[in-house]
Amino acid sequence: MEQENRELTSRVQRLETFEEDNKNLRQENTELKDENADLKSRIAELESRLNSNSGNSSRPPSSDGYKKKPALPRKKKGKQGGQKGHKGRTLQQVEHPDKIVKHKPRPCCGHEIPDHELVIAETRQVFNLPKPELEITEHQILKGKCPGCGKWCKGTAPEGVRAPVQYGNGVKAYSVLLNVHFKIPFKKIQLLFDDLFGYPINESTVYSAGKQCYEKLEEPEEIIKSKIVGEDTAHADESGVRVAGKLHWLHTASSLLFTYLFMHEKRGKLALGSDKSILDRIRGWLVHDCWSSYFKFKMKHAICGAHILRELEGLVESGKNKWAGVFKTFLMSVYEMPFEERVKRRQHIESRYNLICTLGERAEPPPYKTPGKRGRYKRTKGRNLVERLIREQQAVLAFAFNKEVPFTNNLAERDIRPAKVKQKISNCFRTFSGAEIYARIEGFVSTARKHDRNVFSELCTTFENHNFIKG
Repeated sequence: MEQENRELTSRVQRLETFEEDNKNLRQENTELKDENADLKSRIAELESRLNSNSGNSSRPPSSDGYKKKPALPRKKKGKQGGQKGHKGRTLQQVEHPDKIVKHKPRPCCGHEIPDHELVIAETRQVFNLPKPELEITEHQILKGKCPGCGKWCKGTAPEGVRAPVQYGNGVKAYSVLLNVHFKIPFKKIQLLFDDLFGYPINESTVYSAGKQCYEKLEEPEEIIKSKIVGEDTAHADESGVRVAGKLHWLHTASSLLFTYLFMHEKRGKLALGSDKSILDRIRGWLVHDCWSSYFKFKMKHAICGAHILRELEGLVESGKNKWAGVFKTFLMSVYEMPFEERVKRRQHIESRYNLICTLGERAEPPPYKTPGKRGRYKRTKGRNLVERLIREQQAVLAFAFNKEVPFTNNLAERDIRPAKVKQKISNCFRTFSGAEIYARIEGFVSTARKHDRNVFSELCTTFENHNFIKG
């Protein structure tokens, strides 16, 4: 009996040991599964980074090298080259040339033909640059004794002529145009002036001209801001820029005819809600890239379709998100559909949208958290995208049912892109005030371009305290 009790006790102990081992193994297996899922997610994220380009992510086109592809597919329309009805800009002869050179014939017999018997056989015109030179105007301030009262009187210099030697408004406008719009550094502007005119303009003079232009554009900038606020549709975007060795942000709010740019230390709500921003005054449509800070404002929101297409393409290339390919095809079909047909089929479009999003929500893994780690639940890129598409359905489809809303935010991206060229050439802005000078002048130049104005002429008149905006 005692032997049986010992055997039973031994069996119970072994059973308890097995149960404990089984429990530990199950727990270890669960941890390994979670760790495996986390590692798979990290591998997928790293592969996604490695394979990302401007066509499937938010990376700029300049990072693609020689493999650039547009985010929005383009269809070939007929043969290459100028299309029928296209207004060409071929160089044409002018009626009144500045200079005429006559080339007389030389008969082989040695005789000369009288001038009155010569006729024009053909004309050939050469458009060339004359030797550039600075026009120097001397202002002589005269004085004399009045024959009536006997007092000496002295003339006054024209407004703006304050020194014995100085550069005029044309030179100032030209240097500002080179530095801001054409992104030429101060030192190279100095070299260019020396090569062209024989006068190596000081770098401080170029900076002072930019600062003076910045101050004179304060009132026109306010007018530009008020025009954008009054538009039915505005565009907004932001881009990182290095200023004084730190990351700052260049923001834009623009329309088809006006561009406003401003610099700020922050990207999000602190910048967009600052006194420099105009988003709190916009009541029409605002097209943007779905940056969360934009949704803090009470306007009608529209999300850039090109950004969504890039994200969908990234998921399609991963090969694990079939719903993304279906949604991309659906979105492009809506974009290519005539506006009147979209309005008629609105209910069908919205139901199709909801169906694909539902499939995507089921296909994407649910949010997860790594055991032992605090913080938010992690989501895959596909999960983040499908949740955003569900949450912001009206903003995604705004282009489909509102004629004034474009499909993309390319307008704002084009307005802000010159800053990236400036950064590539000069690497950074040395001071915040220099960055502010660039932003205001570039916004004015962009506005002038949109109005088909001569930028150099408008900068010249700006130094004279008037331009096409201010009047």
